[in-house]
Amino acid sequence: MALRVYNTLTRKKERFVPREKGRVFFYVCGPTVYDSAHIGHGMSYVAFDAIRRYLEYRGYHVRHVQNFTDVEDKIIRRAAEQGMPWRELTAKYIHEFLAEMDELNVQRAHLYPFASQEIDHIVRLIQGLIEKGNAYPLDGDVYFRVKSDARYGQLSHRNLEDMQAGARVEIDERKEHPMDFALWKSAKQGEPSWDSPWGPGRPGWHIECSAMSLRYLGEQIDIHGGGRDLIFPHHENEIAQSECFTTQHPFVKYWLHNGLLQLGGEKMSKSTGNLITLREVLDTYGADAFRFFVLSSHYRRPLTFTEDSLQAATKGAERLRSAMRPARLDYDPDVDATLLLQQMETTQSQFEEAMDDDFNTAQALATLFDLVRAINQARDDGLGGEAFLQAQGTVLALSRVLGFRLAPRPAQSSLGASPFIEILVKLRRELRDNKQWALADQVRDALAGQGVTLEDSPEGTSWHTK
Repeated sequence: MALRVYNTLTRKKERFVPREKGRVFFYVCGPTVYDSAHIGHGMSYVAFDAIRRYLEYRGYHVRHVQNFTDVEDKIIRRAAEQGMPWRELTAKYIHEFLAEMDELNVQRAHLYPFASQEIDHIVRLIQGLIEKGNAYPLDGDVYFRVKSDARYGQLSHRNLEDMQAGARVEIDERKEHPMDFALWKSAKQGEPSWDSPWGPGRPGWHIECSAMSLRYLGEQIDIHGGGRDLIFPHHENEIAQSECFTTQHPFVKYWLHNGLLQLGGEKMSKSTGNLITLREVLDTYGADAFRFFVLSSHYRRPLTFTEDSLQAATKGAERLRSAMRPARLDYDPDVDATLLLQQMETTQSQFEEAMDDDFNTAQALATLFDLVRAINQARDDGLGGEAFLQAQGTVLALSRVLGFRLAPRPAQSSLGASPFIEILVKLRRELRDNKQWALADQVRDALAGQGVTLEDSPEGTSWHTK
């Protein structure tokens, strides 16, 4: 089955065909770093991490770029409120964000460009838009001329009149059209600014992503990801300015948007203080539980956060881990492994079929649990040996495609993680004895992801934590 993805631009599922065979150019909108990450951020980046992991599992070489918006109105206000330089504020939250993404087992992007470090490229892009008649300077500001783009509104599927009626835009009588948006903002007293042909100022929010994607991924991206709340105006404006600058159509082949996270049915909002930080959830439930919560629903659907849902996700993650318990010491080598091996093959096939259908992680998890149940039943029936280890290796490998570590949190047991680590070390030894080198390496890598280093010697394998 070919991989199919839902494209927000066309509002239908399409066969995934990247611009270059075997390669995927992947851009995901990053955070505006003026505060701690909340669980809505976590939901989005876990979803796109699973998408990237599956693309790599399918053999694609993925080039992943994710920006940091480190100069913006909210940042300037927050820095002033806290009495600290804006660069110090953004550095603090960037460090915090990356640490939490690492803990959540979100793979790092290959590049994290900062808006403040891309000023020259942003200025050149704006100059090009002015020369083409798509933008105009105005008293030190520069605005994009929305009427110059006949396709404006193609992503949100709205016309200018509808947008204007429903938009929250500041009335500025100077602009040619109320929906014209800022590419460059003239400097105000005490704000960070850079020199430009239109005077000192700083870039608007939308232009930075166009400049970064054009510079680091080329004139066409295969996948552009972000939350549904970014469709308009951010991504709509990205398309307009990028396609007018390059005349390359489309700017993005496949637009993917995750659903929004709600708290008890109410949309999360910083303005109302209706937020839960990602740190709170990681400390309370752990990374695997939060991942399970996110991936047990399709990425395009809205998701409601409740304590009950996180407790259920914690139990779900524990069920996945249960498959990694070793066979009984007195396992019977004569027990028939046919059914278990058949389930292993079925799960592998159905997992890929689910993920090929617009990255349906919820269905993929369901198929994975079919194998977990079969493994646990086989253990109870006295099965062990190579077939048992192969089935466990399949659970481990497919779980890693979804980003699960499958290691217990130390606080969950008074015995700590040591017994579980010893079990995995024993499992790896048995895999190596049976020349299952790839599966043995997967166990080693999973432990390394939890900060556990294995050292092989003629006397055996020892381990230590970093």
